[in-house]
Amino acid sequence: MRLVFMGTPSFVVPVLDGLFAAENVQVVGVYTPPDRPRGRGRSPEMPPVKARAIELGLDVYQPESLRSQEVQAELNALKADVFVVAAYGRLLPPPVLESPSHGCLNLHPSLLPRHRGPSPVATAIEEGDTETGVTLMLLDEGMDTGPLVAQRSYPLSSHETADGLTETLFRQGGELLLESLSGWVEGRLEARPQEDALATVTRKLERSDGQADWNVAAAALERRARAFTPWPGLFTQWEGAVIKLLEVSVSPSEAGAGGSPGQVVSLTDGDTPVGVVTSDGVLGLKTLQLEGRRAQPAAEFLRRHPQFIGSQL
Repeated sequence: MRLVFMGTPSFVVPVLDGLFAAENVQVVGVYTPPDRPRGRGRSPEMPPVKARAIELGLDVYQPESLRSQEVQAELNALKADVFVVAAYGRLLPPPVLESPSHGCLNLHPSLLPRHRGPSPVATAIEEGDTETGVTLMLLDEGMDTGPLVAQRSYPLSSHETADGLTETLFRQGGELLLESLSGWVEGRLEARPQEDALATVTRKLERSDGQADWNVAAAALERRARAFTPWPGLFTQWEGAVIKLLEVSVSPSEAGAGGSPGQVVSLTDGDTPVGVVTSDGVLGLKTLQLEGRRAQPAAEFLRRHPQFIGSQL
């Protein structure tokens, strides 16, 4: 089958690799956003999917959008049986959705209709879900509203971070795609509508989401720290500087007895020697990064900044 792949970040490169290696698939084009200036030198940097596609000898296309007639004509000329979309970051207008003879399949890292929208992985962790998964769906004009082709569930252990879980889910999604692709194109698989009554929609994350609110529960803050890794992270302010709370844990509530939310207290755990009082207990701090400095264990941070104990954040 002739296939066009659309994707951008490094965590979907394994999906492209799987398609390239599949015996019954010919990847006739790879679509990814234009190169963007990065780093201090602001030199153009290619998306990871482009870099891998070049290594594989595939044709790469980088339109700013898919709305122009010229871009759509170029897509149509590829005569693809199916498009596969994985974290592409661009909307597909109706003419593009209608271009391949078997539609546009999308990998979404949640068990739709739960967690539609831009931050499904972070939201699953933040809300304390015990299970998530990946969905292979047929794209329509809505936001993650199209019919479901296949799904695979994945249990959550309460230790995952968003970056690691995202990689895992797209790796699982790549396997699910290869298991389903021939059946879909050959008509042996049928898509089923989503149950809209069960749908939830996630929000776009903002930097302000990472600001630690000490008036919420310690467990909720611990989940946010994992949900917002690597961005925006969980952070607070101390003596006019931002401190990133890179590794945290829920500490026994009695450690904060008598303290007010936001107060820094000493703990007896060697790996977690300091914590912050929350609404219901203490959030232990294991690894910190002061603005402009390297990340360091909390014990090392305290040796340099003993006045941190007892301060109010």
